[in-house]
Amino acid sequence: MEASLSFRSSSFLHLTPTSFSPHFPAKLRLTRLKRSNSAEKHQNLSILIGKACGSDENGSVNGFPVLPNKIFMEEAIGAEYGEGFETFRPDGPLKVDVDFLNDRLQEGFLQRIRYAMKPDEAYGLIFSWDNVVADTGALKLNAWKQLASEEGKEIPQDDNVQRLLLYAGADHVLDKVLLWGRVQNDLDRLKLRLSQLYCHNLVQLSEPVEGLKEWLDAVASSHIPCAVVSTLDRRNMVEALERMGLKKYFQAIVSEEDGMDSIAHRFLSAALKLDRKPSKCVVFEDDPRGITAAHNCTMMAVALIGAHPAYDLGQADLAVASFNELSVINLRRLFAHKGSSFMEMEKQIIETTPSRRKLTIDTIF
Repeated sequence: MEASLSFRSSSFLHLTPTSFSPHFPAKLRLTRLKRSNSAEKHQNLSILIGKACGSDENGSVNGFPVLPNKIFMEEAIGAEYGEGFETFRPDGPLKVDVDFLNDRLQEGFLQRIRYAMKPDEAYGLIFSWDNVVADTGALKLNAWKQLASEEGKEIPQDDNVQRLLLYAGADHVLDKVLLWGRVQNDLDRLKLRLSQLYCHNLVQLSEPVEGLKEWLDAVASSHIPCAVVSTLDRRNMVEALERMGLKKYFQAIVSEEDGMDSIAHRFLSAALKLDRKPSKCVVFEDDPRGITAAHNCTMMAVALIGAHPAYDLGQADLAVASFNELSVINLRRLFAHKGSSFMEMEKQIIETTPSRRKLTIDTIF
């Protein structure tokens, strides 16, 4: 289903990694140091760590350039007014927004009959990679600590600083928070090294978030399609999912190669790959910004409490402490108030029709 779309709009839109022009240089130097005799040793170490995560001498990881600002950045929410993304086809560019997808991904007659008998199959589940599928927060903090150790510096243990390490951009943290680099060359070198350390830690990742595998087993038994979205490149994503034993559960993957510029655009791309209209999708997130993006796309949002406290996730349609608290019936309850359009219209007409006056003998005479 991921390689080609199975619905009638497949003729006008097809997402491929090559559909989007890259916005990054073809080559990235691993080190640009002007230090004493240790520069060559540090460069060899950088190349060694890079190869550990699939990086070559040109600074690419598994054939794709390393993008430090994509991994360690605060992404835009996106779709604030329902706007989508622009893709290309032979006859020119095509604008894909929320209303467009909700309209073009409407179920056909046979699909409606099938979903009436098996309503769970009408849904699509979208999982954010960070802290929902994998505990990437620990990986990022570990990468920062390793970078500080290599540079002979210390990271403050203040809670606000620790939160910025996870959610703020690397440029902001290095320049404004930690004050490690005042020269652009130093900032570029530190960001690149930070991404290499993160990739190295990612290779060691082998366990998913607690309860996720059991939840995906329950979802698979109900034949509900699932997608995972991330800023990582596709090869690293697939390898990580295979190590965790989760690859078989996801019918679609949205990665860096899809060229999405915001969180909401990643969700819309996932809905498109799952062949489900956005209003029938459920997003699993741990970040309030991701929940806002899901609602901007007319999707439901289930918040995972952990990285953020429960009071920060109040806008979610459902908040749980772990996947162990979920069941498939929770998905039905999320959409229970929606119903079908023609039933809602009929109900509205009945409610607005005034009651008829009963005629009695006293009324006639």
